Amino acid sequence: MGDAVLAALGAAAPFLRPGERERLASQTRPFDPRSECFVPHPREEYVRGRVMGRQGGEVTVQTELGETMTVKEADIHQQNPPKFDKIEDMAMLTFLHEPAVLYNLKERYASWLIYTYSGLFCVTVNPYKWLPVYNAEVVAAYRGKKRSEAPPHIFSISDNAYQNMLTDRENQSILITGESGAGKTVNTKRVIQYFASIAAIGDRKKEATNSSKGTLEDQIIQANPALEAFGNAKTLRNDNSSRFGKFIRIHFGATGKLASADIETYLLEKSRVIFQLKAERNYHIFYQILSNKKPELL
Repeated sequence: MGDAVLAALGAAAPFLRPGERERLASQTRPFDPRSECFVPHPREEYVRGRVMGRQGGEVTVQTELGETMTVKEADIHQQNPPKFDKIEDMAMLTFLHEPAVLYNLKERYASWLIYTYSGLFCVTVNPYKWLPVYNAEVVAAYRGKKRSEAPPHIFSISDNAYQNMLTDRENQSILITGESGAGKTVNTKRVIQYFASIAAIGDRKKEATNSSKGTLEDQIIQANPALEAFGNAKTLRNDNSSRFGKFIRIHFGATGKLASADIETYLLEKSRVIFQLKAERNYHIFYQILSNKKPELL
């Protein structure tokens, strides 16, 4: 991606792609392909190491933690050359195995690069803090870009689905899945935000003036807090955990403008109303009502 497109990302650029100096520094580090490896570790899952010797099907390895370990030859995994450090699409790795994937995600996460491609998939690691990667200039920077023309991002996945819909005239689907706390709820909101931004209908100001409810895209975005109030709860691992599934359909007109949307919910954990685990909460709505921020609700 050229400097012009990086510049278009503004403050988000450092959180989406490493700087040129950082990339050059990683690519020039010493590397011996015959001895550099990953080995299983009892605390760290896998660590990098250097083979010191081999004997009888076992390998002696000096790890990056300063430990000397003896492991079976079959447990050794070869490292990728430095040019693959923090690679944006892990399908391009020379050696594609579990430790290489975990190492790449860990290294990118350490630089707050939370989005990484793995072939057709976009892997997200929750930073548990706010990053400036969702503002209007980022939306504009991803609009109409091919996946290879921009850093990994949920906006790129969204735009590709939108462009394919317009080109092929076929329905598109985006599946957002992961364990609790992975970031499904936030990324779902970002997909809706992206579509609402790039497919807005006509004159937004005029629409907002003519409707007491605001524009259609505003209504779609504002539906989320209501759904979360009655369906999300604080758990041990996630302060805003969705305790139900959502199937969201966004309908577009022939020219690609937003037409309507509908949301189906399923698998709501109704039992949470009468029982919660220790240190977990009921649905947000009960605490919102009792906060007395809107006394009329009481």
